Amino acid sequence: MQSSLTNWPSFILVAIIAFVLFYINSSPSSQEFAEELPNSIYDFTVKDIRGNDVSLSDYKGKVLLIVNVASKCGVTRSNYKELNILYDKYKNQGFEILAFPCNQFAWQEPGSDEQIEEAACSKFKAKFPFFQKIKVNGKNAAPLYKFLKVKRGGRFGNSIKWNFTKFLVDKKGNVLERYSPSTPPLEIEGEIQNLLASSLL
Repeated sequence: MQSSLTNWPSFILVAIIAFVLFYINSSPSSQEFAEELPNSIYDFTVKDIRGNDVSLSDYKGKVLLIVNVASKCGVTRSNYKELNILYDKYKNQGFEILAFPCNQFAWQEPGSDEQIEEAACSKFKAKFPFFQKIKVNGKNAAPLYKFLKVKRGGRFGNSIKWNFTKFLVDKKGNVLERYSPSTPPLEIEGEIQNLLASSLL
């Protein structure tokens, strides 16, 4: 009896090791996952808020800020205010903001695409492009966001942590930086100015 009890820790340890090995072997590595994705952000086609296909190659030569947005978040008003300031200042210099609504964080974007567009335009005065509501995490995450997360992982893992995570993309389509939801958009202004001033060559 005593012998069987003393073997329990060893049994548990072996079971844990077996589980970890099974998980590692059955899950694709990040390298394999990355190889399944397109090579460039310009290879993606997404749907705008009204359901029309939009090729991201249309944005070649522009500096992009890609943001997952929500209408009912505690930082919604401040983020939209600062995003609007950036857009108004730089949209004629080759800058675009691409907004992707997402309801994965505390269900803070529950409306339909039509309701989201109405709120963004009338309540938050947003004029930059909006796209259909998507998932940014999990197995059903939008391919674009799988790509963005592979290119620029987060501090505590690649998953998007909350609404208003921001990805900065240069004129050549390189995903240069990832900013946390707590980063105010105006803090990125200097980087945007530098990229707009840079040459494509």
